Amino acid sequence: MSSRRRVVVTGLGAISPIGLDSEQSWSSVIAGVSGIAPITRFDAEGYETTFAGEVKGFDAAAYLGKKESRRIDRFSQFAVVAANEAIAQSGLTIDGTNAHRVGVLIGSAMGGMETIDQGSETILTAGPRRLNPFFVPMMLANMASGTVSIALGATGPNMATVSACASSAHAIGEGAAMIRDGRADVVVAGGTEAPISRLGVAGFNAMGALSRRNDDPKGASRPFDAGRDGFVLAEGAAVLVLESEGHAANRGAIALAEVVGYGSTDDAHHMVQPAPGGRGAMAAMRVAMDDAGIQPGDIGYINAHGTSTQLNEKLETAAIKGAFRDPGSCVAISSTKSMTGHLLGAAGSLEAVFCVRALQEGILPPTINHTDPDPECDLDYIPNTAREVRIKYALTNSLGFGGHNVALILGALR
Repeated sequence: MSSRRRVVVTGLGAISPIGLDSEQSWSSVIAGVSGIAPITRFDAEGYETTFAGEVKGFDAAAYLGKKESRRIDRFSQFAVVAANEAIAQSGLTIDGTNAHRVGVLIGSAMGGMETIDQGSETILTAGPRRLNPFFVPMMLANMASGTVSIALGATGPNMATVSACASSAHAIGEGAAMIRDGRADVVVAGGTEAPISRLGVAGFNAMGALSRRNDDPKGASRPFDAGRDGFVLAEGAAVLVLESEGHAANRGAIALAEVVGYGSTDDAHHMVQPAPGGRGAMAAMRVAMDDAGIQPGDIGYINAHGTSTQLNEKLETAAIKGAFRDPGSCVAISSTKSMTGHLLGAAGSLEAVFCVRALQEGILPPTINHTDPDPECDLDYIPNTAREVRIKYALTNSLGFGGHNVALILGALR
């Protein structure tokens, strides 16, 4: 570790079902506030699932202006807003002297789902000649990363990571690698998602992935609980400003935490089901710990992937036990998806934001709706109430369809 450049976090931005910025999202998550409610983005009558984790009170025009907000999909709108917040906190000025050394990596699993939904309807009801000329650039999954670069004036490395629910965790890990390798001094990294559309909800319902607890939306996301019946679809974005330690110090920036470990593996097993025993996720955690140069006992908190599906929680529990080798001494674990729902490609970056704040504040978010423990999920999931604990390292898991596994480790400044 001593021979490579250290990577610090200097800015956080988030917009989520529980807050319009990172501070409100953090305050809500440690208070155990659920952001799950009936769907308002479209008429969900007749759908098997009628609730989701929507961002509430968001006015794109107020943030971006009417003209710009009409030209980019909701998922890109979220990304620009979160990136602007993160850059503002970091105090970074991007201009002609440094723009080429500032990269942007914004991941998304689904891209412009609302644009695709609306475009399909336009063709069916009005014909192909009436399709919005911005249809293609609005729906492309890479457009959030491109739009953020345009908004910031960042001309360095730019790409969109697309690895299902591991997309934004990959963006952070690869962004940190760019800085360590000297390819950039700063990387604006994270993810964004706006999948709450007719096609999005119907598609996940068709595969039996979503909770159908329509009579109790706030209690529907219940990771590691025996009563879990599927995940809750959600939207939002989260962005972190990553910098080399030297670059941040030279400009007098305040570092919030350090990215110390990154592990990326694939199950090579099944399109949507995790590998037996959670072996891919276990390997990712071990790779991340090796990358960080730390031992399992050094980690004080895991923000689990914890989707509220029957299979994920059993296999993630097994993966954690395997990675930490001694189940009796496993760390405190929680799934903040119990409050935010599942932001798909943006989940990893939002959960990384929560890990940074946990390291700063000495507070670990809870897993709410944990009322009936599953005997096969027998670790410490911080049930229902936040816990005050000072930790040195936090690990967050992101596991995606296609067998993608990412583990990120963030450390308190030392």
